[in-house]
Amino acid sequence: MKSDKSIILLEFNELCPSLMQRFIQEGKLPNFQRFYEQSEVYTTDAEEQAPFLEPWIQWVTVHSGLPYSEHQVFLLDEGYKLKAKSIWDIVSEAGLKVWVCGSMNVNYHSPLNGYVMPDFWSTKITPNTAELIPYFRFVQKQVQEHTNDYVPLSRAEYLRFLGFMSSHGLSLQTINAIIQQLIREKITAKYRWQRATIADKLQFDLFCWYYRKLKPQFSTFFINSTAHFQHMYWRNMEPEQFQVKPSATEQREYEKAILFGYQEMDQLIGGFLNLLDNNTTLILSTALSQQPCLTYENIGGKHLYRPRKFEKLLEFAGINSKFVCSPVMAEEFHIRFENNQDATEAEQNLLALQVNQRPMMRLRRTGNDIYGGCGIFDELPNDATLTFVNSGKSIPFFKIFYQIEEIKSGMHHPDGILWIRKPNCQHSVHQEKVSLLAIAPTILELLDVPKADFMKTTALV
Repeated sequence: MKSDKSIILLEFNELCPSLMQRFIQEGKLPNFQRFYEQSEVYTTDAEEQAPFLEPWIQWVTVHSGLPYSEHQVFLLDEGYKLKAKSIWDIVSEAGLKVWVCGSMNVNYHSPLNGYVMPDFWSTKITPNTAELIPYFRFVQKQVQEHTNDYVPLSRAEYLRFLGFMSSHGLSLQTINAIIQQLIREKITAKYRWQRATIADKLQFDLFCWYYRKLKPQFSTFFINSTAHFQHMYWRNMEPEQFQVKPSATEQREYEKAILFGYQEMDQLIGGFLNLLDNNTTLILSTALSQQPCLTYENIGGKHLYRPRKFEKLLEFAGINSKFVCSPVMAEEFHIRFENNQDATEAEQNLLALQVNQRPMMRLRRTGNDIYGGCGIFDELPNDATLTFVNSGKSIPFFKIFYQIEEIKSGMHHPDGILWIRKPNCQHSVHQEKVSLLAIAPTILELLDVPKADFMKTTALV
């Protein structure tokens, strides 16, 4: 099949319809405003509630056209469990090229006519070409350890990454942004959190380089930085919503953190609009959004704790069997053992950990795989004690764990943004919400590719 049509699906995770309209009306997002005014505008409904309202669930729905009740992918890094074909599989089988750049919780069927780079929390699905491994591994370590003071990367790894990017689209704008970021951190000893937007710029450079090389008919581009800012800094944006108020020092640094994220993404939107030709449809989807997290205000807000080194935690818990541990988001992690028996024994040991005589671990075991994290969310005293009940041994809690600095203040909401900018730039605003299930068949319809039989929802166009 030959086609002169193409689609770029921008997956800007969890941006909020209400905040987008607010910032546009304030004149702070000129590129988003231009995109909006040239698009068919929808609000999507994830049609799920907690605990099934999670981006790693909703993005699988977007990509497959299946609800959670059918695709059954519940955890991050479980995309490999998806049995159905995703949009890129169907487009590839139709003879068209694809370029999947960072999409969350993906699976793909080989051979694929194009390239796939999974999200950076993925350990079981890797890029389908060795060409992308240097980028994928480097950024993966940065993302998985972004809250830790120590990122296990050597000087040689930094140099190899720089070498890779210099031959894969690294722009002068991104180089300048990196330099300015490092200078700002050096002068102020603050703003390390803004590094997430540098990763977005690097990924945009990489996307553009492969986009021009492959000329794909379908491509995706996923980023998560502003979703993270919303989770951490909503309290600073709207302190009047919360019982626990940020300090004056925190406000000086974080009051405009969320706006900063939207404005950084606005610059990327400008780059994408400049990348388009007259045959390309640009789609923005956020899958879901966020709202103020007020659930934990009666305990002083939701505090998150994460192991400094996962190996030290498992050693303290008397776990000697072989395992592979992978950080996920915030306080959560995966531990994979060689067999079910080892995983069962490890689960029992981890459940025997207590902090100040309180059970502390929140775990979910599936076969030889344990997914979990610290289940205590109130603020612990500096002298908190971690005890392994099975042996009676104790150690200062903060010798094994550290507290992620900010108090979580944003939580998920089922509404999402969906803007479809077709080459004719026709604008309309649809008042009724639409299902996430409609996105996959809509993309296939726009590419003149028949939707899969398992997709029950009709296209929006």
